[in-house]
Amino acid sequence: MMTPLAPSRFSAFSRLGALVRKEFLQVVRDPSAILIAFVLPVILLFLFAYAVSLDIRKLPIGVVLESDSGSAQSLAAAFGATRYFRVTPARDRREVAPGVTAGLLRGFVVIPQDFEQRLASPGTAPLVQVITDGSAPNTANFVAAYTQGIVARWLANRGATRSAGIDVQSRVWFNQVVESRWFLVPGAIAIIMTMIGTLLTALVVAREWERGTMEALISTPARIVEILVGKLLPYFLLGLAATIGASLLAIHVFGVPFRGSWFALLLLSSAFMVPALGQGLVISAVARNQFVASQLALFTGFLPAFLLSGFLFEIDSMPAPIRLLSYVVPARYFIVSLQTAFLAGDVWALYLPNMLAMLVIGGLFFGIATLKTRKSLDI
Repeated sequence: MMTPLAPSRFSAFSRLGALVRKEFLQVVRDPSAILIAFVLPVILLFLFAYAVSLDIRKLPIGVVLESDSGSAQSLAAAFGATRYFRVTPARDRREVAPGVTAGLLRGFVVIPQDFEQRLASPGTAPLVQVITDGSAPNTANFVAAYTQGIVARWLANRGATRSAGIDVQSRVWFNQVVESRWFLVPGAIAIIMTMIGTLLTALVVAREWERGTMEALISTPARIVEILVGKLLPYFLLGLAATIGASLLAIHVFGVPFRGSWFALLLLSSAFMVPALGQGLVISAVARNQFVASQLALFTGFLPAFLLSGFLFEIDSMPAPIRLLSYVVPARYFIVSLQTAFLAGDVWALYLPNMLAMLVIGGLFFGIATLKTRKSLDI
């Protein structure tokens, strides 16, 4: 009974090998696939590393020095010496208020005329007044927070203590230099992987439907599973190669530390490629048209990965329905895992649940794709 099965197994592997070889040749001959896999990641990483930044540098503010005392002038100089602000000095707040109205300044700090008295009498009144442009709430919060930090450091350097109750000391873990690039670049790798896995797969398979070659494959003795695996394996390896290249760029060009292991990185990337490729298959099976497939990949793959994954916006601050929706976005689990691998190291207690979630979502996508891609030419 065993001998009849051997040729069948051999022919199945032979068919799968031929399909994989065909797809590899198609990838090599397709300039768009090479551009998406290797050129686009470099461009996006440079954009996210240099053009997109959550750091505040040289924020324009006014510093109104109403007091002529040496202490007041020393504090004003501290504002001018920081990298966070670009200071416009003034003697009266009426000189800088129009700049805030016109959007030329993000706010101004007033060092009052009775600064010495306030300094000598802790707790009676605040040392300075901060007025910010509330039309940009995040920037206004930055101005207020950085101002408090500058005043606190200035007081500490003078050995002054204005509050004897609680001593608050802050410590930044995993990103001691407080560079948003360290946070953005690992997340950008996940966005790139989403584009390679979902967009590239959706376009390539949809193009096969358009050209009629998918019908030719369906008419062969190869099973649906063999066809799908044969088409996806080259793009799976292409995605892993792009991950390695993007990670090397992040480490050696953008200076992002890598504290985890390459084994964990490749394992996480492999888990993420399952839902990414599966979603691309589902899109191509539904659309069967390159233009429609690209639009679906944009709206169901790239945008959710960009907006609902925690890459730029905190998930906890989103409304409850949107938070629930984010649980079906694979990039949510991949981004936090990548950031952990780069900045904290291997934390398997975090990795394993995230990989399981990605594999479950990917399994659902592959189940739908298998149902939609039948050995029939009916749509």
